[in-house]
Parts: sequence; structure tokens; C-alpha cells
Amino acid sequence: MAMGAADVVPGVSGGTIAFITGIYFRLLEAINAVPTALFRHLVRGEVRAFWSACDGVFLVCLLAGILTSVVTLASAISYALSAFPILIWSFFFGLIIASVWHVGRQVRRYRWSLLLPLLLGAGSAWWITTLSGGQVSPSALVFLGSGALAICAMILPGISGSFILVIIGMYAPVLAAIKSADIGVLLLFMAGCLIGLLSIARVITWAFHHFHDPVLALLTGFMIGALNKVWPWKETLGWRVNSAGERVPVNEVSISPGTFSELTGQDSMVWLALLMAVGGFALVLLVEWIGTRRQGKVHGGVERT
Repeated sequence: MAMGAADVVPGVSGGTIAFITGIYFRLLEAINAVPTALFRHLVRGEVRAFWSACDGVFLVCLLAGILTSVVTLASAISYALSAFPILIWSFFFGLIIASVWHVGRQVRRYRWSLLLPLLLGAGSAWWITTLSGGQVSPSALVFLGSGALAICAMILPGISGSFILVIIGMYAPVLAAIKSADIGVLLLFMAGCLIGLLSIARVITWAFHHFHDPVLALLTGFMIGALNKVWPWKETLGWRVNSAGERVPVNEVSISPGTFSELTGQDSMVWLALLMAVGGFALVLLVEWIGTRRQGKVHGGVERT
């Protein structure tokens, strides 16, 4: 459910939640096993062997939590971002700061050569966050492609799939489809997600096996660069009118709290924002602690089967 909540928010990655809770590599292994298990067991009618090979219980529980969270929180998060933008983005800022700290700690051996992928990741993510949201015609093919592109970002810690949707102008159409329960559109989007997921998971697994520390440095850089997107105080440089006739920002730049107050005449709420950021940081530490305890139980034999 935490992954689903993160995936709804532009700038926060569900992959980061999976990483800090200790299920990330199990998720990759389960996804990678699906194509092989499909042809080796399911086509022969060996349903139980297929279910076991692809860690079916784990995947179904995870997917159920994600879908439940997305469906129930889509409207609430949209409202919160509209009503309390500074406080909510501050909370997300704290989440990502803590995630940077957590992912960076997973590097096995620190060395100067890791600065290159770190800077490359940070620079790339920062550049992506400066792009203006585009507009595309939401046809069936576009929904399919958007799903594939978004899921590739969602599975990577530090890259937000929902933010990729914002960049290509598909965030509002997908969110609207979720709110209205448009089954046809959602099935197309989910089909695209499935295609992208089965493709990217194998690539990520290979990269981690062969270049563990550089990949972690790259992902840490991605999260550092993504902080620009969730900075609470923004100046809007450009607007557009969406399909509902509402004015929405398409080009924003990060500014200081003081400049924000001068430009808008609104309270920058610095202390409340700081409190929310600390709360976000503490939440990640709590999730990490729970995940560590869970791993300790499994390794200790308490939950072995």
C-alpha cells in the first residue's frame, strides 16, 4: 500500500519504498521468473508449480496493496496537494532525503569512481524535473505506451513513474480514469505496465548482479536530482488549461521561502514545512526498521517454510 501511495505522487518512487522495506530484490526475482514459469509450467497445466516458481502469493499480495492504495488515495492525494501544497511537498521532501541516505548506505565499497554515476544520476534527474509538462492526445496506443514508460520509472528507486506521466501530459488523464473507474482505459494502461515491467526487471537484475555499487550510486543520484521536483516553494512560469477547464502549471522553478512570500503574499510556513519534512524522514526510518526486523525474522528461521 505504501508503494501505491508513493506511485500516485509525482516525484516519489514506489521502487524506493520497495528498496527500503527490503523486498526490492525479491520483487525483481519474482517478476523475472514469470515468463519462464509461464512456458515451463502454466502451459502444461502445472498451476501449482507455476505459482511457486513466480512467488505468486508475494506478487498477488503486493499488487493488491498497490491497487487498493492507488484507488483509495488518488482523490485524497490530489486534494491534499491542491489544498496544502507546501506542507505535503515538504513531507515528500523528507521522504526522499531519508531514501537517499538509505540507498547510499547499501553501497558495499565506497570509492572515488562512484562519483561519476552519482553525478550523472543527479544531473539527469535534475534536468528531467526542469522539463515542462507536455500534452499528448490520450488515444488507446498512448495509454498503452504511457503504462510501459511509467512502470519502468516506478520500478527504479528514485525515479517517479507518475512524474514521467506529468512530463508527457498523461498524469491527469490516467488519474481521471482511476477516479471514474474507466475499465477499458485502465486495462490498456495496465497492459502497458505489464509489458514494461517484464522488460525492465530483467535489465535491472542483470545490472545489479554485474555493477552493484555503480547502479546504487546512479540511483542515489537520481533521488538527489529528484529533490528539485518536490521542493515546496515554487514560482510558476507557465500555465495551461486542462480538459476540465482548470488552469494548471506547466513550468515551475524552485525559489527560496522568502522569495515565495514576496511573490505570492502568502505565508511560506517554514517551521511547519520543516516539521513535515522531519516527519517524512522519520517515517522512512520507521519503515526501514520494520523491514529490517522482518528480514531478521526470516533469516533467523522464524518464518521459513
